[in-house]
Amino acid sequence: MLTPAPDEWTIFEAAHLLRRAGFGGSPDEIRKLHALGRRKAVEGLLEPDEASDAFPLPEWATPERAAEDVRKRQAAIRDLRRTAAEMTPEQAERARREMQQKYQRQIRRQIVEAQDWWFRRMLKTRAPLREKMTLFWHDHFATSIQKVRQPALLIVQNGLFRRRAFGSFKELTREVVRDPAMALYLDVQNSRKGKANENFARELMELFTLGEGHYTEADIKEAARALTGYRIDRPAGVVRHHRRQWDAGEKTIFGETGNFDGDGVIDLIFGQRQVARYVPMKLWEFFVAENPAKGTVDALAARFRAAEFRVGPVLREIFLSKAFYAKEVLRDQIKCPVQYLVQMLKELELADAPQAQLLAAQQQLGQVLFMPPNVAGWDWGKAWINTNTLLSRYNIAGFITKGSGGPGNPSANDDGMMATGQGGGMLVRAAMRNASRHWQGPDYEKIAPRPLREDPAGLVDALMFRFFQSPLAGRQRETFVEYAKAKKGAIFTNREVGELCHLMLSTPYYQLA
Repeated sequence: MLTPAPDEWTIFEAAHLLRRAGFGGSPDEIRKLHALGRRKAVEGLLEPDEASDAFPLPEWATPERAAEDVRKRQAAIRDLRRTAAEMTPEQAERARREMQQKYQRQIRRQIVEAQDWWFRRMLKTRAPLREKMTLFWHDHFATSIQKVRQPALLIVQNGLFRRRAFGSFKELTREVVRDPAMALYLDVQNSRKGKANENFARELMELFTLGEGHYTEADIKEAARALTGYRIDRPAGVVRHHRRQWDAGEKTIFGETGNFDGDGVIDLIFGQRQVARYVPMKLWEFFVAENPAKGTVDALAARFRAAEFRVGPVLREIFLSKAFYAKEVLRDQIKCPVQYLVQMLKELELADAPQAQLLAAQQQLGQVLFMPPNVAGWDWGKAWINTNTLLSRYNIAGFITKGSGGPGNPSANDDGMMATGQGGGMLVRAAMRNASRHWQGPDYEKIAPRPLREDPAGLVDALMFRFFQSPLAGRQRETFVEYAKAKKGAIFTNREVGELCHLMLSTPYYQLA
C-alpha cells in the first residue's frame, strides 16, 4: 500500500487532482472540488453521476444506422458489378471511381464529426476521470481511423473504453480481442487455420498486457494459432468466431499445453505475474510521473491483483497517495495537446470553440483523436514539445483568447490541416476561414469583472490562479503585473485583458499540468 495523503488538503492540491484526473477546470469548479475534501473528491471522480451514454452518438454512428449504411454500400457495389458488364471499360472505371470518391467524402465527414464529438464530450462532461481513462485506453489499445476507415467502428470502440474505464482490465482485454476496429487495425480478420497472422498476438503481449521481454517468440507463434478464426460481421458491426477457420490443434503457451482459443490465451496471459505490474506502471506514468520506483510498482501491482485486475482500486490508491501530491510532481507534467486544448477552454469558461480550429490545432500539436501514429500510441512527455509545436501553442492561445480580430490564429494551410485523407483539408480550411472571421473569444466581463480591473495586481493574481493554480516566483508575477499596469489606461478593455491572458498562456509554465 502506498503512503496515504492526509485528509486535509489545499486548494492547490484540489486543482492538481482536477488537472491530472481530468482536464482542469474554472476557479469555481476547483473550489467546489476542494470543499468536498480529498477522499470525497476522489470518490466523486471514480463514481460520476453521469451515464456513460449521456452524450448522443452522431446519427451515422448508431448501430442501426451504421448497419444500414454497410448494407447500402454492399448493395451499391453489387449493382455496379452487374451493370459494369454493359459498359465500356472506361465507363466502368469512371463509375467505380465516382462511387469510391462519394464513399471517401462520406468517411472524411464522419471522421471530422467523430473527432469533434469526442473532443466536446471531454470539454463538457461531468465525468472527467472516465473521459481521461477513455483517452488512456485509446492510447494503450491504439487503433487509427487511417487504417480502419470505418468511423462507426471507432465510435463503438470508444464506447467500450468508456464502459470499461474503471472495470476489469482482463475483461476489457477479452473484449478487445473481439473488437471490430482492432480486428481491422491488426489484421485479426485475416488470420485463419494454416495462415496465422502474428500481428495481434505480438502486440497483445508486448504492448497491451506484459511488455517486452516477458514472452518468447514461440509464445507469439502459438498464441497466433489460438487467435485464428475471428471474422467481422460488417452489417452487424461485431466480430464472430468461426470454428472452421480456427486452429483447434494443441499449442504450448507459457509452458502450458492445450487446444487454446482466444479466451484461453487471455487466461494464460493473466496467469503471468508481470500482467499485474504492466498497466499499473503505465497508469502511474500517465497520471503522476515517469519512471516510478520499484516499491511504487510493487504496491500498485499488489492492489491490482487483490482487486482481480479492476482498475478503479488502483486509481483510488494513486489519487489518495501522498506521492501523487508531492512537490516534485506538481506542475511537472507536459500537457498533451488534447489536455492543453480542453484545459484552456475550461479555464476560459468556454463551452464551445470553432470545430475547424480545434481539429487543425490537434494536427499542428501532434495529437489527433482517433489517429495515434502507430500501434504503440503517442510518444508522451518531452516529445510533445519542440520549437514548432511550442510556437503553435502560443498562436492557438492567441486565437482562442483574442478572437478573430487579432493575430495568432492557426494558419489555414495544408500542413496545419487535420489529416482526414486525400482532399480532406478543403472542408476544414473553409470552416477555419469562417471561424477566423466570426470567433469572438471568451467572456472577459465574467472572467475579469470591471471592478477587478481597477487593481492590476489583483487582476493578475486572479488570472494566475485561473491558469496556473499555484503561486509563481516573485519575478514571474511582477512581469505580469508590470504588463497589466502598462496596458491599463482610462479603461482596461476586454481586448487588453485578452492580451494579458495570451501572455500568461504563452509561457513555458503554462505548458505544464
